[in-house]
Amino acid sequence: MRIAGRREEDFEINVIPLIDVLLTLLMFFVMTTTFVQHSAMKVTLPEASANAGNQDSRVLTILVDTEGRYFIDNNEVLSPSVETLKEALMRVAGDDRARQVVLRADAMTPHQAVVTAMDALGQLGFERLTIATTPAKAQGSR
Repeated sequence: MRIAGRREEDFEINVIPLIDVLLTLLMFFVMTTTFVQHSAMKVTLPEASANAGNQDSRVLTILVDTEGRYFIDNNEVLSPSVETLKEALMRVAGDDRARQVVLRADAMTPHQAVVTAMDALGQLGFERLTIATTPAKAQGSR
């Protein structure tokens, strides 16, 4: 029995909805993917003539880049406020306030960003703070 108006030659697959879904998923993944690699971040440290002390294996590293953004152990802190920085520090350090903290600020970082990081550390009770520097060049080698 044959149904009138329908022929086998007219059968086709409609792929337009599939393309719409794929383009929507592609846009979602492009918009939510981060392409920043925190471990490849370059910071130019200021110079100092003092030698570095002993290094502890439980060092907490706070990095401040040239724009004043904070990174705690290579994880970016989204807001530059003291409260957000304190929350991130408490999350990473827990209750260990005797832990060595190394503050690695770029030489061109605004001074306020460094003071804000030191203020957050002081309010939380961290006492072992080290500011990372590079060795100064000798006077005769310029």
